[in-house]
Amino acid sequence: MNFPVTRMRRVRRTEAMRSLVRETHLHPGALIYPLFICPGEGVRKPISSMPNVFNLSLDEALKEAEQCAAAGIGGLLLFGLPSEKDEQATGAWADDGIVQTALREFKKNRKLDSLVMMADVCLCEYTSHGHCGVVARDGDHYEIENDSSVALLAKTAASLAKAGADIVAPSDMMDGRIAAMREALDEAGHAMTPILSYASKFASGFYGPFREAADSAPQFGDRRSYQMDGANLREAMREIDLDVAEGADMLLMKPAMPYLDIIRAARERFDLPMGAYQVSGEYSMLCAAFERGWLEPERTMMESLTSIRRAGADFIVTYFAKDAAKVLG
Repeated sequence: MNFPVTRMRRVRRTEAMRSLVRETHLHPGALIYPLFICPGEGVRKPISSMPNVFNLSLDEALKEAEQCAAAGIGGLLLFGLPSEKDEQATGAWADDGIVQTALREFKKNRKLDSLVMMADVCLCEYTSHGHCGVVARDGDHYEIENDSSVALLAKTAASLAKAGADIVAPSDMMDGRIAAMREALDEAGHAMTPILSYASKFASGFYGPFREAADSAPQFGDRRSYQMDGANLREAMREIDLDVAEGADMLLMKPAMPYLDIIRAARERFDLPMGAYQVSGEYSMLCAAFERGWLEPERTMMESLTSIRRAGADFIVTYFAKDAAKVLG
């Protein structure tokens, strides 16, 4: 029936009514908070381009993790800032690497049992050149080698699982890395450790603030030869297909807001648990608008997260996780 018999506003009259018929819901357990762990003690270094986000020494990171657990947040995504870097990203797979050390400490703390510990698997924070793999140089020409990079990534995944990671999350976009990681994990006795694949990670201008946070900007060139072209939806579906075939247990779409159509297409096609990463640039531009009074902080933050959830993400990696958890209660 049409108006006036049908009046769509009937179910919008009160907050109780709107809540009753709401189709998309957020809850703290669906939020994942990224942590950047750095050397030292008592370190809480502000990241200038990301308000209220910090590089944290392990003691400070433990405090932050306890706050996240108390707020009901679902998990943490851990990134490391090593004290030294080299061409082979040694710190990424060393037993005493910064994330490995953090994982062991986190696992000792019973207050953190409710948090899923996700460890990012990439080499960019650990290489002296800032690329996500091994660099082969020939004069002024360079190439990011695929297969030698995959070997190091698989080694890194096994090392992180040994240290206590509940989930390993490769973000490098090298071909074949999921199969190599699955084999390395299984051979090392970690057959039950799932792989959360950044299955369609796009080369994006929205990563800028993260590169300050993780000190991972490439020293030359860019990452377009391995991260995806943002114009390609069909190619993204093929990338995901391949990762699923290689043994990915979960999927992560990155970035989120500029690629909501990718999230929706993936949700309609794949049945695996799927998350999306509301990346640093998305966070920073909203914070900049909040600081200038151009947008209402709480309302806009929740609207942005709801849009990602509505597009099809089961969980969201976001720097707003703590603030959103307070709103959700």
